[in-house]
Amino acid sequence: MFIALERLLNLEEGYRQVFQVQGRDVLLMVVEGRTLLLENHCPHQGASLHNATLVGGVLRCARHGVEFDLITGRALNAGCADLVQLPLAYEGDRVGVDL
Repeated sequence: MFIALERLLNLEEGYRQVFQVQGRDVLLMVVEGRTLLLENHCPHQGASLHNATLVGGVLRCARHGVEFDLITGRALNAGCADLVQLPLAYEGDRVGVDL
């Protein structure tokens, strides 16, 4: 089942929006021309990533400063789990998830 999140024409560099999908907060972002969908919580202690800073493809959690490579989802700090990235699906002029 396809769940639409956003129209493709709205996806431009710097886009960042939180959506609820089956009780989960997910974060849709456009970074360096790539559209990404992540669980909207830091694996370190669950802080929202919506307000995280972004510099050169590195997402930095606002609460404790844990950093993640957005291309790979890998944590750049030892001992922290990687980001949970979700696969995107496309239907017509919309992007979303296929459940």
